[in-house]
Amino acid sequence: MAAPEEPPTSPARGLEPPPEPNTIVLVISDPMARADVPWLCERVRLLLEGASLGVVCDVGALGDPDAVTIDALVRLQLTARRLGLEVRLRHACDELTGLLSWMGLTDVMPLSER
Repeated sequence: MAAPEEPPTSPARGLEPPPEPNTIVLVISDPMARADVPWLCERVRLLLEGASLGVVCDVGALGDPDAVTIDALVRLQLTARRLGLEVRLRHACDELTGLLSWMGLTDVMPLSER
């Protein structure tokens, strides 16, 4: 199966060196459009399928997280969990952690120690 084409305004800016062995880092930044979410989830699914990797989602570049951001992150988590994996958030700003808490999703979207 071929990887899905990247939309022109993709919120996924790239992968960074892993903070620990067998871990990938997905960098998410603004702007996050609702139309980008299915592409992002499919891209992550293809990347993780058959692997036993940890996933850290670096959200430090998010300037103004909103409901679309939360939707994307939770759907990424669902994608990873369907593969027996988990996404952890790194560099989450106070606004993002506040939104996750307000929506009751702090247990669903754990923060990374690194």
